[in-house]
This record gives sequence, C-alpha cells and structure tokens, in this order.
Amino acid sequence: MTSSSIHVVFGAGQVGLPLARRLAGRGHQVRLVSRSGTAAGPAAGPAPLAIQALAGDATDAAACREAVVGAAVVYHCMNPKYQAAAWETELPRIQENLVAAAGRAGARLVMLDNLYAVGRTGGRPMDEDTPDAPCSRKGTARARLAESLRQAHRRGDVRAVTGRASDFFGPGALQSHFGERFWGRVLAGKSGQVLGNPDTPHSYHYVLDVAAGLAALGEAPEDALGRTWMLPCAPAETTRALVGHFAAALGRPVAVQRLPRPMVKVLGLFMPPVREIEEVLYQWDEPFVVDDRRFRERFGVGSTPPDEAARETVRWAQRSFGGAAGR
Repeated sequence: MTSSSIHVVFGAGQVGLPLARRLAGRGHQVRLVSRSGTAAGPAAGPAPLAIQALAGDATDAAACREAVVGAAVVYHCMNPKYQAAAWETELPRIQENLVAAAGRAGARLVMLDNLYAVGRTGGRPMDEDTPDAPCSRKGTARARLAESLRQAHRRGDVRAVTGRASDFFGPGALQSHFGERFWGRVLAGKSGQVLGNPDTPHSYHYVLDVAAGLAALGEAPEDALGRTWMLPCAPAETTRALVGHFAAALGRPVAVQRLPRPMVKVLGLFMPPVREIEEVLYQWDEPFVVDDRRFRERFGVGSTPPDEAARETVRWAQRSFGGAAGR
C-alpha cells in the first residue's frame, strides 16, 4: 500500500502528530483528528502536502464515521487521562467506535498499544509470542481491549493490526518520564528525577521510531494484519544510560535522582498522574526489555541511534522549556 491514499490519524499528540507528518511526506492525504482540531501545518518532504486538521470526538460514533469516509487506513493514537477509571470506560468506547467506522469504510485499523497488558516477565525479553498476563488495573484494561480487537478482526468486522511500544521519549513526548518536569529540572542545572530504578535495563521507545513503525503497518501487506507487533526500538539500556545520552548532547553531566517510593506516594496526593503510575513501577523492578527483531526483519524499519535521538530530544527540550546546553 504505497500509492497515495487517505490516511486518518486519531490523536494529535506525541505520536499522532509525527505520524501524520510522516504519512503526508510519503505522499498520502492525511486527516488529523483531535477534539481541538489543532492545525498540524505542512509536512516535511520532497513534495510537502498539507495535513487536514479536523475537530472530532472519538467517543462520538457519528463523528468517527464522518472522519473516516473514503479512508484506506485509520490510526488509533489516543489515550484518555492517565487514570484507570478512564481507561476502563472511555478507551473501550473509542475502540468500538473506530472498529465500527473503519469496518464500515473498508479501511485498515492500525492500533497503537503499550505493554501494560504483558505484566511481569521475570526479566525475559518481550516479543510477539509473549502472552498477556496483566498485573495492574490499567494492564487488565489494555488486555481486554487487545482481545476485543483480535476478536473483531477474526469476525471480519475490521482489518486490524497492532503495534506495541514501551515508555516514550523524544520531541513532543510530554506524557513521558522525560517530559516537562524532568527537563525543567535538567535545563536548570539540577538532577534528572526518575520514578523507577535507574539501573535496571528498560526499553524506551523514541516517538519518531514509533511513528515510523505505525506508518509501516499502515502500508504493510495484508498478511501482516491480525497480529500484534513490537515496534522498533534501540537495544535496552538502563535509564541512567539514557540520561547519559542526554548529558552528552547537553555537553555536561546530568545527575540521576530516584524518587523514593514514599516520596512517590506523597507526590501522588497532589499529582494524579504520579499516583496512577505507582502500580506500573514494577517495570523498573526487573529488566523490561523489548525484542523488536521480527519487526525489523519483516518491515525493514529500525530504530534511531541513541545519540541522535538524544540530540533531537535535547533540542526540542531547550526550545520548549528554556535553558541552554552547557549552562
């Protein structure tokens, strides 16, 4: 599926926006759907194409049907608030609406998923054969959604494929361990605060690699559908090592400070996202490693070298949160 066609991206956030730009740069007509209808502007590429920004609420079935008229591919890159209750109520409604709308339009549905459904692995690398065994409330919600989508594909309700990714970092990744709070401190010359063990191997996904992987699934042959794929990522390192790449890009050392669990609980009293993340901190208690070998071999899409990803992330952070390298 490489010729120009209509691709509809739901969600204009940290993955949806770079995905829309990548698809437009590949010559597709792109509709970027969000509640605000935020304009995305032109996409970079040898023949830039405007991205059509649409206002639409994915919890509204009629809005979903209208947004995907004529579409060849629909991408689900949305998340509600980082609260288990919202994941249990809002996400199923969004998925049901997109399954119905994409199925009615005859469009492929590409789903972005995380790894919460996998649960604890005992340190074993995760690949396409790793079964879902959630150990958290949000993980249970994700596992139910994944099984529901598999059943919809088997029934022929929609042609679906899923790409899974771990924790994000990179330009625009605000819903991240390396978002505004982290960078505000680092650019002020303070330590980088992290919630989990910084010395446990952990796979982090660079947002531009996630966008590239989803675009590949949107254009993949039909025999790639009906499956869950691990999206491309660099080999797992420790969080401390990733911060070391950021430090190299900044040109100065960056200390890493792990917030003690009691402090996480205290912060959670005032910051709901921190309170909600406590149940998934098990991912830093043991190696949490993604094996993306099958994706790379099948689709020829790899990961950005860590130093390059770090440089682009630091440039974005400096533009977004102030400060300057070396200060």
